[in-house]
Amino acid sequence: MRSPCQKTCNYFWLIGIIWILSGLNLEIAAQTTQNINVLFINEVDNEPAAKAVDVALTYLKKNIRYGLSVQLDSIEANKTDAKVLLETICNKYAASIEMKQTPHLILDTTKTGVASETVKSFTQALGLPTISASYGQEGDLRQWRDLDESKQKYLLQVMPPGDIIPEVIRSIVRRLNITNAAILYDETFVMDHKYKSLLQNIQTRHVITAIAKEGKREREEQIEKLRNLDINNFFILGNLQSIRSVLESVKPAYFERNFAWHAITQNEGEVSSQRDNATIMFLKPMAYTQYRDRLGLLRTTYNLNEEPQLSSAFYFDLALRSFLTIKEMLQSGAWPKDMEYLNCDDFQGGNTPQRNLDLREYFTKATEPTSYGTFDLVTQPKQPFNGYSYMKFEMDINVLQIRGGSSVNSKSIGTWTAGLDSPLVVKDEEQMKNLTADTVYRIFTVVQAPFIMRDETAPKGYKGYCIDLINEIAAIVHFDYTIQEVEDKKFGNMDEKGEWNGIVKKLIDKQADIGLGSMSVMAEREIVIDFTVPYYDLVGITIMMQRPSSPSSLFKFLTVLETNVWLCILAAYFFTSFLMWVFDRWSPYSYQNNREKYKDDEEKREFNLKECLWFCMTSLTPQGGGEAPKNLSGRLVAATWWLFGFIIIASYTANLAAFLTVSRLDTPVESLDDLAKQYKILYAPLNGSSAMTYFERMANIEQMFYEIWKDLSLNDSLTPLERSKLAVWDYPVSDKYTKMWQAMQEAALPATLEEAVARVRNSTAATGFAFLGDATDIRYLQLTNCDLQVVGEEFSRKPYAIAVQQGSHLKDQFNNAILTLLNKRQLEKLKEKWWKNDEAQAKCEKPEDQSDGISIQNIGGVFIVIFVGIGMACITLVFEYWWYRYRKNPRIIDVAEANGDRGNIKDQPGKLIDGVILGNSGEKFEKSNAALRPRFNQYPATFKPRF
Repeated sequence: MRSPCQKTCNYFWLIGIIWILSGLNLEIAAQTTQNINVLFINEVDNEPAAKAVDVALTYLKKNIRYGLSVQLDSIEANKTDAKVLLETICNKYAASIEMKQTPHLILDTTKTGVASETVKSFTQALGLPTISASYGQEGDLRQWRDLDESKQKYLLQVMPPGDIIPEVIRSIVRRLNITNAAILYDETFVMDHKYKSLLQNIQTRHVITAIAKEGKREREEQIEKLRNLDINNFFILGNLQSIRSVLESVKPAYFERNFAWHAITQNEGEVSSQRDNATIMFLKPMAYTQYRDRLGLLRTTYNLNEEPQLSSAFYFDLALRSFLTIKEMLQSGAWPKDMEYLNCDDFQGGNTPQRNLDLREYFTKATEPTSYGTFDLVTQPKQPFNGYSYMKFEMDINVLQIRGGSSVNSKSIGTWTAGLDSPLVVKDEEQMKNLTADTVYRIFTVVQAPFIMRDETAPKGYKGYCIDLINEIAAIVHFDYTIQEVEDKKFGNMDEKGEWNGIVKKLIDKQADIGLGSMSVMAEREIVIDFTVPYYDLVGITIMMQRPSSPSSLFKFLTVLETNVWLCILAAYFFTSFLMWVFDRWSPYSYQNNREKYKDDEEKREFNLKECLWFCMTSLTPQGGGEAPKNLSGRLVAATWWLFGFIIIASYTANLAAFLTVSRLDTPVESLDDLAKQYKILYAPLNGSSAMTYFERMANIEQMFYEIWKDLSLNDSLTPLERSKLAVWDYPVSDKYTKMWQAMQEAALPATLEEAVARVRNSTAATGFAFLGDATDIRYLQLTNCDLQVVGEEFSRKPYAIAVQQGSHLKDQFNNAILTLLNKRQLEKLKEKWWKNDEAQAKCEKPEDQSDGISIQNIGGVFIVIFVGIGMACITLVFEYWWYRYRKNPRIIDVAEANGDRGNIKDQPGKLIDGVILGNSGEKFEKSNAALRPRFNQYPATFKPRF
């Protein structure tokens, strides 16, 4: 067994061997350690960068396996004074040259502005290898904007996370089709270079502004100003405290469904706020899983705890990678041994040393693991490196619900991988849609059929051409709207003080987003608001009057002659008939007084009173009266009646045609000139309408031209010859509109369309009224009312368009939508729907014109005459049968009775009383004397009487 002394001696012997081996390792490590010189230029207040570089140096010292020793000279750059900063850098650089410790690398962590550009100018002029973490994409670093190929290999920029995170706004805007946005940021983000590039080539109206720092009241005013710009999508870029302060400065109404709030931060904590009810989209960075252990080691062992962790990890990884890149170049011989260093005082503007140095290649090939995300560096030689290289990491997208001043629910709905054009990866589409601000525009309108009409059953309470149009546009542009009538029911006119009313005022005051209706495009309106492309053809002014109503009558043909004339004709008829009967009865040459003389004539006509009445009646018809009287006196009476009838019928026919023609040609006004020349009919447009503006301005222009002519003609400076050329008897300028405007003012302009229509309908022959207004309104009134008509042609034609606020993004969006609808012929379909196929269209009788014939309403009495005549004939037939059957039934008597009573039964010599037939009576004579019975008593056995 060994003694205790031996054990102790062996123990110290092992300790000595270990100490010798350790010293030997230290000596070997010292012999292989690579020394590099680095000039570190950091910006004031960039604590994450300063802390991260310090940790990187500590990390290299504690891990001797890297074999790297960094001699670091630091400069803290101010943000305002470029001259002082440049002198500081030049002095530090000159001292390193004198000490023969020239820097291998310039590590630049300035962010932007004066400090960054000063450093870029210094390194570019002296040709110093530089790795920068400044903010800016391609072209944003002005001093490095036009680098030649050799400088692009050693002047490198890697964008920090704070420069990449704002790109998520671009991805959100694209994903959710956001059309307006306000981007608020604090000092943790640099947005100076993002104003143009962030949402470039995206049709999104946006404002980028720093968060007001003065206090809550200032932030409230700031948000209110943004809201007045018609913005309802807000993005907050900042730390958790800045996000909280902004949310607590927002009115509760701005968290409703038509607003959307997005909070984006570089920190990993949670948002807290005193809001009672708010739902926002919250995005925060998230380290890759495979790097979390390394990040935890750096935080615990090396005290890398500066917030935000994302930035600290980035600066640490960038510094370590940069140091190892220089080491690799030095050890591999890629670093030039005869590097020329030029002092600031020796630089003459074009004597930058030429460098055969490819820092870019070795930097991109470095394999050192990172602690948060991976570097996404451009490796293609021909592709630009600066402005496209950055650290890739992920951001977690959360739906954050704040209730009662605390976050009650946070749900991850997707991720975003940091990049310049990286899309969102959404796990819950429904939740993402709920975070979208409903685009709700405020529409003000004026009710005017058929463009805008009230309808309680409609979804928005209105219907019409414009409602269908805005719905079609909304389906293309994707928005919702609220609609209400403007209080004064006017589209908008400017008064003498230059102040507007109606819809135009609402748009100017930002109280409305859209002005909808039959709104004319006018030059003075376009000065203060914008119009879309016209959605309706050129619409002029026209005249509306009451349709003349010619009274129709079934017996209108009787109104051609006055009543007394008809009575005279009737009296002449009866008098002539009576006179003819008298002449025929008393004339010795008449037929009834000369039967023997005219017994051989074929036509034997006895002109009793009945025949005379029939003769005179039929003589007035083309059929004629038949056989004329035999006596000369009777024929003279007949000829006189024929002449009378010919004149009466000819006069009646001519007057009937003229009477019907004149009733159709009675149109007092057919054009604007006719209206201006007469004084019987009053006329006026709506008060405050575009038609009123037209007539008022035309009158003013006429007055101005007259004053110009008068001033010229009375100008004493003109020569007699020049003045004579201006001398005329009549005014060379028409005063048509001046007189019309004066007449309109005297007639009193109606305030509403309903009042104008009522005045037209109440027109009489003595006090007529004509309304002048937009042709579309008047045509629709004519379409839906049978008592109104359009008179004359249109004049002063102007298009209809949708009005928006001046400079509004809606103008371009609506223009594209209207042109799309126009190409699809959708606008023509809307016109056909509301003008040709409208349910409100009145079923009016076709108005008579010169080409129309006589209507049944005016000539139907003739047919009634026929039916009355037929009816009277039927009644007469019944009377005749009754009279002949019952009142004149013959009786049979014996011959002996007849002989005995001959004196009684004869009423005149040679004649028996009517209805008496001579014969023998008795049973024995029934058969033998059957032939003596009258024919109407000899009925066949099968005979059945008709009545």
